[in-house]
Amino acid sequence: MNNLDPSGIDWFGHGWLLVLAFTVAVLLVAALRKPCRRLFGTERAFQLWLLPPLALLASQLPHAADAPVVVLSPVVFAITSAAAALPAHAAGSGAINWRAWAVLLWLLGSVASLLLAALAQARYRARLRGATSIMDVRSRWPTLRALGTDVGPALVGAWRSRIVLPADFECRYDATEQMLILAHEATHAHCRDGWWCLLAQLVAAAFWFHPLAWWALAALRHDQELACDAAVLREHGTQRRSYANAMLKTQSAAFALPVGCPWSPRHPITERIAMLKLPSPNRRRRNAGMIAGFALAIVVAGSVYAAGTPQEPREVRKAHGPEYQLDMQVELTTDDGHERHTETADFALCMAPGKAAMASVGAVKVEATTVPVDDGQVRIDLAVTNAGTSPLAHSQLHGALGRVLHAAGTGADGRPAYVVDVTPQAGCPARVIAAASPVKVTEHVTNGTAREVAESIASKAGWKLANPRALGDAPVTLSFSDMPAGTAMQRVADLAGMKLVLDGKQVRFAPK
Repeated sequence: MNNLDPSGIDWFGHGWLLVLAFTVAVLLVAALRKPCRRLFGTERAFQLWLLPPLALLASQLPHAADAPVVVLSPVVFAITSAAAALPAHAAGSGAINWRAWAVLLWLLGSVASLLLAALAQARYRARLRGATSIMDVRSRWPTLRALGTDVGPALVGAWRSRIVLPADFECRYDATEQMLILAHEATHAHCRDGWWCLLAQLVAAAFWFHPLAWWALAALRHDQELACDAAVLREHGTQRRSYANAMLKTQSAAFALPVGCPWSPRHPITERIAMLKLPSPNRRRRNAGMIAGFALAIVVAGSVYAAGTPQEPREVRKAHGPEYQLDMQVELTTDDGHERHTETADFALCMAPGKAAMASVGAVKVEATTVPVDDGQVRIDLAVTNAGTSPLAHSQLHGALGRVLHAAGTGADGRPAYVVDVTPQAGCPARVIAAASPVKVTEHVTNGTAREVAESIASKAGWKLANPRALGDAPVTLSFSDMPAGTAMQRVADLAGMKLVLDGKQVRFAPK
């Protein structure tokens, strides 16, 4: 038996969809970014980077549930003397399984990635200490002059963006180059590119284990610069030579700037300079690119959402019949402070493959889902609770039809608190048995025989017992009140270790 933390299972399911959506979206951007530049311009090519976050969002949108949890109270039969309370601790030994370790490793990697980015940002901002405000620059955004010549030009930050210029800004660049650099950084600020950088860093940290994440981060920054260059040149197309000269005069950034846009980032600027030679796309091509981008976004989001729609497993469609039955025996141990008490509850749950069914016996609630995984093999997701006052105890069982599967849990004191034995079988014999007669019977027997109890039930239901002696004369103790005759007869057969077979009004007991 594998004891699984339910939050871990949920993280894994959603995480797999996130990884798949991210991979497909980034590969699509990688394939389209250069053709899109040629057809619609670099600004529209940069907008392709909307696809990965859009795909991630679409993969996590909720889907309409196929059906609610099914409560099959007519199919549930139980014999119990009192309500029992579930221990406050979850099932199993409490050892962290490999899924929990994987989630922990992912969290540690994400935190480490974010810390490294924060440290790089802090190092760059430390270089700005002593920077002075420049008041004679016409800009909507605060502009600072750094103390050193190796800091800037750059746009720094996301929610408080500031333009940073090197100490020798006026000496290094002529008037036209100064104007173009300020226009470039102002365009970054106007387009909220600092927020794009922050979002890209967060996504890369979340997918730190994925090689495409770090390629995408570098490619996005590169496309961002190309898009900003194109936007500036649309307004200042006659100053292309001055723009190229300003690029060549700017040294490569010595310090990483995770949230911000340096004028000359670390990636090669040859492509940026080559792009300056190309004519800017006209308004018609840019509009066509916008329309194509919207259409592509709708297709990608819709495809990812559809792919994430819960589907019944292939094995479910090939299941042997429309239902499964789980014969369950629950034994719970409680401690009232003076002595320990053991209570038992026996019942059956019927459910469609992949659907959940729930039963309540006193204060005990059991919820189970049965999914076929192979020929004659099933997976049972089992949850037990005591009327919602204790955390759910989850277990995942794997086994063959007709075989007893076992789950157990301990309490706060480390002592056994509950035991569940589950026997899955195809079809729903309990439903058939429960519907075999409308008569309900009440029996309270102490140290009687199974044969005597079966004969009493048969006489009340109008049945004929074909082989009552097969039940034997071993003493039994049982109690049920106002229970369907078929359910009560099934219980007697279970106590005797026999299988109940109903044929019209005739009842026969066969070896299991």
